[in-house]
Amino acid sequence: MKKYNVRKIVRGNVSGEAIVLPGSFSFLGDVDMNTSEIIAADSPERGKLIKDKILLYKDTKGSSGGMVVLMTMARKGIAPKAMAAVKPVDYNLAEGAILTKVPFVCEPDGDILNEIKTGNIIELNSDEGYIKILK
Repeated sequence: MKKYNVRKIVRGNVSGEAIVLPGSFSFLGDVDMNTSEIIAADSPERGKLIKDKILLYKDTKGSSGGMVVLMTMARKGIAPKAMAAVKPVDYNLAEGAILTKVPFVCEPDGDILNEIKTGNIIELNSDEGYIKILK
């Protein structure tokens, strides 16, 4: 089982299905806040739901509105289970993750966007600072 060390942002330990977005991601404009469906025209995962998935992406694009979208999704019970960004964290999104208690990490020490595939089962442990591929 491959293990990646990560920078801890919001505490939590979850396991679940990964959804991997190879590019930049914004909650404001790339996801439907009423359904959790990825609606970004350029996303290879367009049409998939992020509800209860562990979302892996390159970096955050957009504005502070993403925090509001994440909070709205959490209130509706359709937020991702956890999130991991390859680049340093966007502070607005980190604030949303803190308020919604969505575990969040960034800056893994490996190439998670190419080595983890959508559908893999992974563990994201931001208490101890790692992501592990389970299957």
